[in-house]
Amino acid sequence: MATKTIDATLFASSHPDIAKRTSVSGLLISLAMMVAGLLIFVSIFEMHDKSSTISMALMVVGTALILLGVFRLFWKSKEMVYLPTGSVTKERSMFFDLKHIGELTEMIERGNPDCEAGIKSESSGNVRMDIMISQDNKFAALQLFQFVPYTYTPVTSVCYFTGSEAAAVSAFLSKCRTV
Repeated sequence: MATKTIDATLFASSHPDIAKRTSVSGLLISLAMMVAGLLIFVSIFEMHDKSSTISMALMVVGTALILLGVFRLFWKSKEMVYLPTGSVTKERSMFFDLKHIGELTEMIERGNPDCEAGIKSESSGNVRMDIMISQDNKFAALQLFQFVPYTYTPVTSVCYFTGSEAAAVSAFLSKCRTV
């Protein structure tokens, strides 16, 4: 199957109903880690024997907590949210055998995933489906890619599903997921 020239990919494109927001729980966890690390690090200076194994271990633990907290603050404190329902979306990829590319392309472009198609995902493959789906199954976005030497190239444009169509996409994805 020939691939199309498609500029936008799922993870790089935006949808008007999807917004990136700061996760309050992620922010609080990051700040708690940084404060705990700072308190552990400061407690070292109150110890009488600063060269003991315990003080060195506390220094390592305190430094690690501070660094992990900073990492989480900058890279893990954002989440994508489907605005109409306020549900958090998750992004992932699934892989399929090349023999299923025709069926998958037709399902995505038709907008009607068939749960009874018998298509099973694999741990790796020549066909990759990028997925963004809300936790409440009210929003889904799919895009299909084919591996052409050295890179995955888009086969379909990004297709968005809402309401019952998104629920059907979720049912299809859970049915074709390998255990």
